[in-house]
Amino acid sequence: MSGAAAGGLALDDVLDAARQLAGVAHRTPVLTSRQLDELTACGVHLKAENLQRIGAFKFRGAYNVVSRLSREQLQRGVATYSSGNHAQAVALAAAMVGTSATILMPEDTPAVKVAATRGYGAEVVTYDRYTGDRVALGGALAAERGLTVVPPYEHHGVMAGQGTAALELLEDVGELDVLLVPVGGGGLMAGSATVVKGLHPRTRVVGVEPAAGDDTLRSLRAGHRVRIEVPRTIADGQAAEVPGELTFAVNSRLVDDVVLVSDAELRAALVFAFDRLKVVLEPSGACALAAVLFGRGTEPGQRVGAVLSGGNVGAARFAELVAGGQEVAELPARAGRAAAGVTASDDI
Repeated sequence: MSGAAAGGLALDDVLDAARQLAGVAHRTPVLTSRQLDELTACGVHLKAENLQRIGAFKFRGAYNVVSRLSREQLQRGVATYSSGNHAQAVALAAAMVGTSATILMPEDTPAVKVAATRGYGAEVVTYDRYTGDRVALGGALAAERGLTVVPPYEHHGVMAGQGTAALELLEDVGELDVLLVPVGGGGLMAGSATVVKGLHPRTRVVGVEPAAGDDTLRSLRAGHRVRIEVPRTIADGQAAEVPGELTFAVNSRLVDDVVLVSDAELRAALVFAFDRLKVVLEPSGACALAAVLFGRGTEPGQRVGAVLSGGNVGAARFAELVAGGQEVAELPARAGRAAAGVTASDDI
């Protein structure tokens, strides 16, 4: 990989990943909604990565890395640690190239994600996310078994693969005024920002975090990585304690802003997506949509892009989540600037 740009990640790396993924990853559709445009006074383009293989964008980065491993590495197998989507992505990528996968997952991971990971043939080992260090535990497990670790975001190949979602979006809809991207560890954000700033430098890149998990916002304001307590939020895919070192190196230079959404707003976004867009999202997958709905990071009249990052949620859990969602009819345009005590952040 070229490593000729911010934080060692370059546009050429994402273009190379796109070639590696061609014919393997789904080219997911871009969704639009007249009602969404009317509610937000924007032209909104939603990249539906909930329809990607394994139900989330994570397949892109996992396959980009696993498919490039040496024959010796593939003979030994791969390992990772993940709350669910990256776990499934590595499991599927490993199965596709003929190697084994061992996945360290939190004990409280939604059952549908654990079942799907095992369904792809991976071995699942669990740990307590509130007391255990997944990086240390995963590294020790891999070292003991001689496995190659494919991290969820701390890898340039993973970041480059994730960036192909934004690349496809821009190829399909052209230049945007702003792109909103969910932020957990920061890999999708880093890949997306690299693409956007490489192709359309004037486009604003805005990350979206759950209000309870604002480690990236705090870190960007502080100018260095800030660790928080393990977030307790329905957005389990974004329950990061601290931004990745590699991802933060990219995002601290390229990301224009980070905004926050509450769990109540995430529920409202889930309801809107189901009722109006006819798609099922998991809470993390609805994060950027929630920001759009509640007017965070956007201004009237803008061409807006947002990544719907995943849809891995079981029927029973989805029913629980949407039961507490606001009625879509009650969503006022631009409502979120004062909703739930959460406001858009100052520019970074």
